[in-house]
Amino acid sequence: MSDKVRLDKWLWAARFYKTRSLAVEEIGKGRVEVNGQAAKPAREIGPGDRLRIRKEDPPIEVVVRVPGAVRGPATVARTLYEETAESVAARERAAEMRRLAPEPSLEIAAGRPTKRDRRLIGKLRGK
Repeated sequence: MSDKVRLDKWLWAARFYKTRSLAVEEIGKGRVEVNGQAAKPAREIGPGDRLRIRKEDPPIEVVVRVPGAVRGPATVARTLYEETAESVAARERAAEMRRLAPEPSLEIAAGRPTKRDRRLIGKLRGK
């Protein structure tokens, strides 16, 4: 077994993307960086390489542990990489901010304005 594997194949095997073609597409859009640089799908990665994957906000930063090329169960895929402490902390902060943010629909007490309400609003705005 070699100690290097294609980036797109590794992202698929580590279950970051459902298909290799999705992984290739996201790499092409510049949403995956290897060691701080933009990468191409055929780039070879190995243990110790640092990946930044902008799949959601905030981006996930991982360090490659094992260059797996075979997609397996999620528990096995989780052993292919180690998420950095900074990435975990940033994701927890973002989750906390989403949890604490008020739900916009709670500000609307009576729901959607009726036709009469819209006419009154229009009059108030001078329309």
